[in-house]
Amino acid sequence: MYWLKKNSYIFIVIAAVIIFFIFISKEEPSSPLSASLISSDLEEPTEAPLTKETPAEQQARTAVVDVKGEVMQPGVYEMEQGDRIRDIIDRADGFTENADILQVNLAQVVQDEMVVLIPAVGQEEPVVNAPAGEQTNNNKIKINTASSEELTQLPGIGPAKAEAIIAHRDNHGLFQTPEDLLEISGIGEKTLETLIEHIQVP
Repeated sequence: MYWLKKNSYIFIVIAAVIIFFIFISKEEPSSPLSASLISSDLEEPTEAPLTKETPAEQQARTAVVDVKGEVMQPGVYEMEQGDRIRDIIDRADGFTENADILQVNLAQVVQDEMVVLIPAVGQEEPVVNAPAGEQTNNNKIKINTASSEELTQLPGIGPAKAEAIIAHRDNHGLFQTPEDLLEISGIGEKTLETLIEHIQVP
Protein backbone atom coordinates (compact mmCIF):
# COMPACT_ATOMS: atom_id res chain seq x y z
CA MET A 1 0.00 0.00 0.00
CA TYR A 2 2.84 2.36 0.82
CA TRP A 3 4.45 1.74 -2.60
CA LEU A 4 1.17 2.33 -4.41
CA LYS A 5 0.52 5.51 -2.51
CA LYS A 6 4.04 6.80 -3.21
CA ASN A 7 3.81 6.05 -6.92
CA SER A 8 0.40 7.69 -7.22
CA TYR A 9 2.01 10.98 -6.25
CA ILE A 10 4.58 10.55 -9.00
CA PHE A 11 1.85 9.87 -11.57
CA ILE A 12 -0.04 12.96 -10.48
CA VAL A 13 3.07 15.16 -10.81
CA ILE A 14 3.85 13.80 -14.27
CA ALA A 15 0.26 14.30 -15.41
CA ALA A 16 0.30 17.88 -14.10
CA VAL A 17 3.53 18.63 -15.99
CA ILE A 18 2.11 17.19 -19.22
CA ILE A 19 -1.11 19.21 -18.87
CA PHE A 20 0.94 22.37 -18.15
CA PHE A 21 3.03 21.99 -21.32
CA ILE A 22 -0.06 21.26 -23.42
CA PHE A 23 -1.72 24.42 -22.09
CA ILE A 24 1.39 26.56 -22.75
CA SER A 25 1.78 25.26 -26.33
CA LYS A 26 -1.85 26.15 -27.12
CA GLU A 27 -1.54 29.71 -25.75
CA GLU A 28 1.82 30.58 -27.40
CA PRO A 29 1.23 32.95 -30.36
CA SER A 30 2.75 32.09 -33.66
CA SER A 31 5.93 33.93 -34.60
CA PRO A 32 5.43 36.93 -36.94
CA LEU A 33 8.62 35.94 -38.71
CA SER A 34 7.31 32.43 -39.31
CA ALA A 35 4.00 33.82 -40.57
CA SER A 36 5.76 36.17 -42.98
CA LEU A 37 7.98 33.37 -44.27
CA ILE A 38 4.97 31.13 -44.83
CA SER A 39 3.14 33.96 -46.59
CA SER A 40 6.12 34.71 -48.82
CA ASP A 41 6.41 31.04 -49.77
CA LEU A 42 2.78 30.92 -50.78
CA GLU A 43 2.83 34.09 -52.86
CA GLU A 44 4.08 33.74 -56.40
CA PRO A 45 6.27 36.61 -57.66
CA THR A 46 4.70 38.71 -60.35
CA GLU A 47 6.73 40.31 -63.09
CA ALA A 48 5.71 43.33 -65.11
CA PRO A 49 5.21 42.41 -68.76
CA LEU A 50 8.07 43.57 -70.93
CA THR A 51 7.13 45.71 -73.89
CA LYS A 52 9.27 46.04 -76.94
CA GLU A 53 8.84 48.78 -79.48
CA THR A 54 8.28 47.75 -83.05
CA PRO A 55 10.43 49.32 -85.79
CA ALA A 56 7.41 51.37 -86.87
CA GLU A 57 7.00 52.77 -83.33
CA GLN A 58 10.68 53.61 -83.14
CA GLN A 59 10.54 55.38 -86.49
CA ALA A 60 7.51 57.40 -85.37
CA ARG A 61 9.58 58.83 -82.51
CA THR A 62 12.37 60.10 -84.79
CA ALA A 63 12.66 62.98 -87.24
CA VAL A 64 15.26 63.10 -90.00
CA VAL A 65 16.26 66.72 -90.62
CA ASP A 66 18.50 68.21 -93.33
CA VAL A 67 20.54 71.20 -92.10
CA LYS A 68 22.20 73.44 -94.67
CA GLY A 69 23.90 76.81 -94.82
CA GLU A 70 25.81 78.59 -92.09
CA VAL A 71 26.40 75.79 -89.59
CA MET A 72 29.72 74.19 -88.75
CA GLN A 73 28.66 70.67 -89.79
CA PRO A 74 25.86 70.71 -92.41
CA GLY A 75 24.20 67.39 -93.04
CA VAL A 76 21.30 65.08 -92.31
CA TYR A 77 20.59 64.40 -88.64
CA GLU A 78 18.25 62.00 -86.90
CA MET A 79 16.45 63.78 -84.08
CA GLU A 80 13.78 62.90 -81.55
CA GLN A 81 10.22 64.07 -82.19
CA GLY A 82 9.74 67.18 -80.04
CA ASP A 83 13.32 68.43 -80.37
CA ARG A 84 13.79 72.09 -81.29
CA ILE A 85 15.83 73.88 -83.94
CA ARG A 86 18.33 74.82 -81.21
CA ASP A 87 18.91 71.09 -80.59
CA ILE A 88 19.79 70.35 -84.19
CA ILE A 89 22.04 73.43 -84.38
CA ASP A 90 23.92 72.00 -81.40
CA ARG A 91 24.21 68.67 -83.23
CA ALA A 92 25.68 70.55 -86.19
CA ASP A 93 28.35 72.10 -83.90
CA GLY A 94 26.71 75.53 -83.87
CA PHE A 95 26.55 78.48 -86.25
CA THR A 96 29.41 79.79 -88.36
CA GLU A 97 30.65 83.35 -87.85
CA ASN A 98 28.64 84.47 -90.90
CA ALA A 99 25.29 83.07 -89.74
CA ASP A 100 22.42 85.53 -89.37
CA ILE A 101 21.02 84.02 -86.16
CA LEU A 102 18.39 86.76 -85.84
CA GLN A 103 16.47 85.11 -88.68
CA VAL A 104 16.40 81.68 -87.02
CA ASN A 105 13.56 80.55 -84.77
CA LEU A 106 15.45 78.35 -82.32
CA ALA A 107 12.27 77.40 -80.47
CA GLN A 108 10.59 75.79 -83.49
CA VAL A 109 9.84 72.07 -83.18
CA VAL A 110 11.63 69.86 -85.69
CA GLN A 111 9.72 67.46 -87.90
CA ASP A 112 10.53 64.55 -90.17
CA GLU A 113 11.84 65.53 -93.63
CA MET A 114 12.39 69.12 -92.51
CA VAL A 115 14.97 71.24 -94.36
CA VAL A 116 16.63 73.97 -92.29
CA LEU A 117 18.68 76.49 -94.28
CA ILE A 118 20.63 78.92 -92.11
CA PRO A 119 21.40 82.12 -94.06
CA ALA A 120 24.48 84.30 -93.89
CA VAL A 121 24.17 87.93 -92.91
CA GLY A 122 22.57 89.83 -95.80
CA GLN A 123 20.97 86.76 -97.37
CA GLU A 124 17.25 86.01 -97.52
CA GLU A 125 15.47 84.51 -94.53
CA PRO A 126 16.03 80.79 -93.87
CA VAL A 127 13.96 78.06 -95.45
CA VAL A 128 12.47 75.88 -92.73
CA ASN A 129 10.42 72.73 -93.27
CA ALA A 130 10.37 73.14 -97.05
CA PRO A 131 11.49 70.49 -99.58
CA ALA A 132 14.91 71.06 -101.07
CA GLY A 133 14.83 73.60 -103.87
CA GLU A 134 11.36 74.93 -103.03
CA GLN A 135 10.99 78.71 -103.10
CA THR A 136 9.28 80.46 -100.21
CA ASN A 137 6.58 83.03 -100.82
CA ASN A 138 7.39 86.08 -98.70
CA ASN A 139 3.94 87.55 -99.35
CA LYS A 140 2.26 84.88 -97.28
CA ILE A 141 2.23 84.30 -93.53
CA LYS A 142 4.22 81.18 -92.67
CA ILE A 143 1.81 79.44 -90.36
CA ASN A 144 4.53 77.26 -88.82
CA THR A 145 6.85 80.10 -87.81
CA ALA A 146 4.61 83.16 -87.51
CA SER A 147 4.36 85.05 -84.24
CA SER A 148 1.08 85.90 -82.56
CA GLU A 149 1.26 89.44 -83.98
CA GLU A 150 1.79 88.13 -87.50
CA LEU A 151 -1.07 85.65 -87.20
CA THR A 152 -3.51 88.38 -86.18
CA GLN A 153 -2.89 90.01 -89.56
CA LEU A 154 -4.75 87.13 -91.17
CA PRO A 155 -8.47 87.56 -91.93
CA GLY A 156 -10.66 86.09 -89.20
CA ILE A 157 -7.78 85.51 -86.78
CA GLY A 158 -7.83 87.48 -83.55
CA PRO A 159 -5.46 87.24 -80.57
CA ALA A 160 -7.27 84.24 -79.07
CA LYS A 161 -7.17 82.20 -82.28
CA ALA A 162 -3.56 83.24 -82.88
CA GLU A 163 -2.57 81.88 -79.47
CA ALA A 164 -4.58 78.70 -80.17
CA ILE A 165 -2.66 78.19 -83.44
CA ILE A 166 0.68 78.60 -81.66
CA ALA A 167 -0.36 76.27 -78.82
CA HIS A 168 -1.48 73.60 -81.29
CA ARG A 169 1.78 74.01 -83.21
CA ASP A 170 3.87 73.58 -80.06
CA ASN A 171 1.90 70.64 -78.69
CA HIS A 172 1.20 68.67 -81.88
CA GLY A 173 4.00 69.66 -84.24
CA LEU A 174 4.07 71.72 -87.40
CA PHE A 175 1.08 72.00 -89.71
CA GLN A 176 1.45 69.85 -92.82
CA THR A 177 -1.58 71.05 -94.79
CA PRO A 178 -3.96 74.02 -94.48
CA GLU A 179 -6.70 71.55 -93.48
CA ASP A 180 -4.80 70.86 -90.26
CA LEU A 181 -6.05 74.24 -89.03
CA LEU A 182 -9.53 72.75 -88.81
CA GLU A 183 -8.38 70.92 -85.68
CA ILE A 184 -8.32 74.28 -83.87
CA SER A 185 -11.51 75.33 -82.12
CA GLY A 186 -13.09 78.33 -83.84
CA ILE A 187 -11.63 77.68 -87.28
CA GLY A 188 -14.15 76.17 -89.66
CA GLU A 189 -14.38 75.55 -93.39
CA LYS A 190 -15.38 79.15 -94.23
CA THR A 191 -12.55 80.64 -92.18
CA LEU A 192 -10.11 78.23 -93.79
CA GLU A 193 -11.23 79.27 -97.28
CA THR A 194 -10.34 82.88 -96.52
CA LEU A 195 -7.01 81.89 -94.98
CA ILE A 196 -5.63 79.60 -97.69
CA GLU A 197 -4.54 82.38 -100.04
CA HIS A 198 -2.80 84.25 -97.21
CA ILE A 199 -0.84 81.45 -95.53
CA GLN A 200 2.05 79.13 -96.37
CA VAL A 201 1.89 75.53 -95.11
CA PRO A 202 4.43 74.16 -94.48
